[in-house]
Amino acid sequence: MDYINAFWVGGLICALVQILLDRTKLMPGRIMVLLVCTGAVLGAMQIYQPFQDFAGAGASVPLAGFGNLLWKGVKEAVDKEGFIGIFLGGFKASAVGISAALIFGYLASLAFSPKMKK
Repeated sequence: MDYINAFWVGGLICALVQILLDRTKLMPGRIMVLLVCTGAVLGAMQIYQPFQDFAGAGASVPLAGFGNLLWKGVKEAVDKEGFIGIFLGGFKASAVGISAALIFGYLASLAFSPKMKK
């Protein structure tokens, strides 16, 4: 059942984003920022974590999950280190995911030798 919940929740998030792309004049970059900020705000309101517990990867993999991860990192760092945690927490919490994306993106570019569009 965990796989089914992850599938339909992740699909619903993707469908909502696609509707935003198709029906509004928002640029993709703004929609991405909107997703990250929404995840952070829902995390601050303590709504996103129960949602993520229910949906698993269906809620943690999309960009809203990244926003929630940033929020949790900042909150923990502020509790430990005070004001400076505002600046350090997001970096510490997301470093592994960002590093993995960079490394796997680089490996994919080596494997498939991408070319610029003309």
